[in-house]
Amino acid sequence: MAERRGTPITRIDVMWLLFVFLLAILPPLYEWHKQLILAGIGLFQIFEGNILGRLSPRRRNFLSILVKMALSTLLVWHSGMIFSDYYPIYYLPVVSTAILYGVVGTLLWTLAACASYCAFVIPALRHYTLSTGGASDLAMRCLFFFIVGIIVNRFVIESRDQARRREQLAARLLETNRQLEQAQADARRSERLAALGQLSAGLAHEIRNPLGVIRGSAEMLNQKLHSADPITSELAGYISNEVERLNRLVARFLDFARPLQPKVQHQPLRPIVELALKSVQEQQSDAKVQVEWQESPNLPLVLVDSELIERVFTNLFSNAYEAMPEGGTLRVKMKPVVSDGRGGVEIEVSDTGSGIPAEDQEHIFNPFFTTKKSGMGLGLSMVSRIVDDHRGRIRLETKPETGACFRVFLPGE
Repeated sequence: MAERRGTPITRIDVMWLLFVFLLAILPPLYEWHKQLILAGIGLFQIFEGNILGRLSPRRRNFLSILVKMALSTLLVWHSGMIFSDYYPIYYLPVVSTAILYGVVGTLLWTLAACASYCAFVIPALRHYTLSTGGASDLAMRCLFFFIVGIIVNRFVIESRDQARRREQLAARLLETNRQLEQAQADARRSERLAALGQLSAGLAHEIRNPLGVIRGSAEMLNQKLHSADPITSELAGYISNEVERLNRLVARFLDFARPLQPKVQHQPLRPIVELALKSVQEQQSDAKVQVEWQESPNLPLVLVDSELIERVFTNLFSNAYEAMPEGGTLRVKMKPVVSDGRGGVEIEVSDTGSGIPAEDQEHIFNPFFTTKKSGMGLGLSMVSRIVDDHRGRIRLETKPETGACFRVFLPGE
């Protein structure tokens, strides 16, 4: 059911005011009863929203039609009753009903308008006889009330359907644009990952050879200087240790650059996620973090490489623990979803930490971007890459005051 559009004058109000004005300038021009009633009809049409605005839509529509019906009946009664030339004023409640109600409501209110008009026949029969022509004319007028009501109602319903379809189409276009933007962002991130992976592989191979020479030389120096100055021996040890650290760093670069070849198979996701969480809990045994699980029943199997997906959730859980150094709550939610026509499981990992600043959210999946004092910024990049290789999706939903929330979708087919 449609509602009144507030207090501003609409095009329908202007049309009805013009209709009332034309009735007012028709003879008898100086009949004050007629002019007063027409003025009341015009004022009510303009200020209907102010008068009935505080009522519920259902009561407002009912009283609006009832008042218009009463004013129309009053005008016909003062201007000759069944012989009144102002009977078209009943089109006002009939058309208003067609706009506000459905087909059934329109028929019922139009029937009420016809009954109200035909009721004037009763006092007329005291002095006149209803001829066949008069009855035919009366029936024709009532028939036109129904015709106008049904035509207007049909037009209004089609207009509402078109408006609803336009809104649905606009919503679909908005969602499609959002998905397209997300796909473009994912494609750009994948391109950056591929380029940086190639660069990392080249640099790692170039660096590893000199590191091997430096490491071997440091070990030889350490052996020869074993009985020499302790400070010199200690410095040689520093060289060996730092070379070893650089070597581990190079190994991580190579892991990042090496093409992934997931060995996927259908399997339940819950044991993989639990294994990742258990690993992080053992490493963070002193953390005061509570874990809340929320899992929908009958989760479908997912097509994944369990080892790679375990790395994904190990990284996400580690980040969540590190975001709550004073303690907090880690929430894990799992539910079946359909994304882009594919069924699968969506896993939500959220924490109650400080969240990720808005200026950093766009870059968190970029390689070598990190806000930690220690770290290379490859963790979430590797997570994104693994999820992409599984034809899945990962996105961040976060507000600084509520912590971070990662949503991971993994397909089951």
